[in-house]
Amino acid sequence: MLYKKNQTKELDMELFKHPTAEYRGTPFWSWNCVLEKDMLMRQIEYLKEMGFGGFHMHSRSGMATEYLSEEFMNLVKACRNKAEEEDMLAWLYDEDRWPSGSGGGYVTKNKAYRQKILMFSVDKVDFAEKEEGVREGKPYLLAVYDIVLDEKGYLKSYEQINEEEEATGCKWYAYVKTPPESGRYNGESYVDTLSKEAIQEFINITHEKYKESVGESFGTSVPAIFTDEPQFKPKDRLPFAESRKPVGLPWTTDFPETYMARYGEDVLKTLPEILWDLPADVVSQPRYRYHDHICERFVEAFVDQCGAWCEKNGIALTGHMMCEPTLSYQTEYIGEAMRAYRSFQIPGIDMLCDRIELTTAKQAQSVAHQDGREGVMSELYGVTNWDFDFRGHKFQGDWQAALGVTVRVPHLSWVSMKGSAKRDYPASINYQSPWYKEYSYVEDHYARLNTVLTRGKPVVKVGVIHPIESFWLYYGPANTSFETSNAMDEKFLEFTKWMLTGMVDFDFISESLLPEQCGEITTKLSVGKMQYETIVVPNCETLRKTTFDILKAFKEKGGRVLFVGECPKYIDALPSNEVQAFYQSCEHCENGQIDLLRALKQEQTAELVDAIGESVHNMLHAFREDGDIKWLFLAHCDKELKYIRHYKETAIPTDTPVREAFTIILNGTYIPKLFDTVAGTVRDLTYEVKNGKTYIECEIYQQDSLLIQLTEGAGSLLFKNRNI
Repeated sequence: MLYKKNQTKELDMELFKHPTAEYRGTPFWSWNCVLEKDMLMRQIEYLKEMGFGGFHMHSRSGMATEYLSEEFMNLVKACRNKAEEEDMLAWLYDEDRWPSGSGGGYVTKNKAYRQKILMFSVDKVDFAEKEEGVREGKPYLLAVYDIVLDEKGYLKSYEQINEEEEATGCKWYAYVKTPPESGRYNGESYVDTLSKEAIQEFINITHEKYKESVGESFGTSVPAIFTDEPQFKPKDRLPFAESRKPVGLPWTTDFPETYMARYGEDVLKTLPEILWDLPADVVSQPRYRYHDHICERFVEAFVDQCGAWCEKNGIALTGHMMCEPTLSYQTEYIGEAMRAYRSFQIPGIDMLCDRIELTTAKQAQSVAHQDGREGVMSELYGVTNWDFDFRGHKFQGDWQAALGVTVRVPHLSWVSMKGSAKRDYPASINYQSPWYKEYSYVEDHYARLNTVLTRGKPVVKVGVIHPIESFWLYYGPANTSFETSNAMDEKFLEFTKWMLTGMVDFDFISESLLPEQCGEITTKLSVGKMQYETIVVPNCETLRKTTFDILKAFKEKGGRVLFVGECPKYIDALPSNEVQAFYQSCEHCENGQIDLLRALKQEQTAELVDAIGESVHNMLHAFREDGDIKWLFLAHCDKELKYIRHYKETAIPTDTPVREAFTIILNGTYIPKLFDTVAGTVRDLTYEVKNGKTYIECEIYQQDSLLIQLTEGAGSLLFKNRNI
């Protein structure tokens, strides 16, 4: 357990004022040069001075000490020892650079463990026999297809033919290819992340090596190991159906066998349906099943095995997947993000370029809630620029904290600026930056915030069926599928923002995880550790039969089911009239912000209104129960101030401090206290209780956030000290 101190009945005020290491950030510490022990020991002291509670020992471009060598492991041990001396934490990193899985190239010296790519091409290449192809990394043939498209580019017909047979349409070869060696992987290649054997070898080479070196500290001064951007071969889409451009898809050697075992079908018979759309708006169940099975193979091989090893050895698996924010990116690189989090002890995300990816954070937070995890990790600030200042650090950190991030991994603290390292970005979050002695101002704020937001339990009333599996149906050629799939992505992003900025907190529900998570069904739906009063089905085209049956049982018990947008047409990607009857028996609303928030008015945590009575939609929140009290955290999620609309002729620059006044309206009678996380103090707020509601007046700036303690009680405090 990382946050053992949050088990006390009440918040320890001394801990709030002076948080300990586990509540503090633990940056990527870029090992990017010839490593020297004295230099590393000195920099650990600098990191502590900056307010950090630990560090991730992160091999990065430029490192001239051999990865996983005796010298390297001795330095890891020395840093672990120094962390213990400084009351800090030493976090591990599982790869030489990234993405994780190749073990610095040691795993993929065995060519059978290298990534496999299913290639579709009109060009024939020299094919080896399968056994030789796997052993030597040579291409081997799977099947040959005669593809006939109609005048609109839809799949009119297809059939398997012999290699030498003439095609009536266009002849396409499906074969397995192994990528070439690359300096990225120290002269080897990326790993087959769908292969349990390959990933077991990765664990043997990497995790067991760390266990041998610092295993006695697992779960104490070495709390976790970070895995970085594991992925499969990104799924290509044809730019247009008639294109003859080669395309590649993820594959593994025994995929046909496990697909047959799962579905009772030969995947090779229907492979063309993965690439081309069927006519007459017919969706392809084989396409749906391919995406599902690829995702399951990936998660079983990589995440489940790494997570199980960590669980067995008393250390947490943390880190993040590749490309998490949109339905399109998830489908392309990992299949489904939420499924991948199921074996993380501390699920995590990556927030690059100062982006505001609400979906990314909410997906990880949802699984953390449902699995009862202690928090969420975020690698943040990466790929910003050298002028990314403290305001940016705080804005990014605040909105992510509101969506469950408790383990901050700032990107990046350099060991050295020598050579290519000086071109990394943002500017080094270490002693090289002139502001490094001031950085504890930022870290103290987040550490204090974490002492509160890791306590108690989240209050979330709404569960939302995640629409990723509906998206798979439309992952075809751009000219026949992109308009539909792009609209689905836009709806996904809009829905998430409307809900969260409308103060309706929710958890996504993964259809793949739901059967094992689902507990007792009453007027509340139990999903793991969470119970939801309302289930929302937003813009889904297909539902799993297991999901549909659970929704029906929930409604029969008196639960509330709300459909947003049109009725789903399919069950397990097959047409179904049964859904329409259920849809008609449930509540449903249009896919629009006003209709959605009106339908979920009773699920709002609070209302935020400005000085002229308009709703404020530029904040996120976290709401937690902690014994007899509640905690409300508010953070901005939009840099463009809503007040700009009141100054239509004079735009307000986003870097100009502007005071923002609003009122928080809560159902219930509370006595609020402001816990100032920057100063480490507590003070009263201006509030009034009337008609069973509590009104709290606030004035803040756009980089501010609010942590408010709510104790049940009556009364009002009407002095005008609103600048908080």
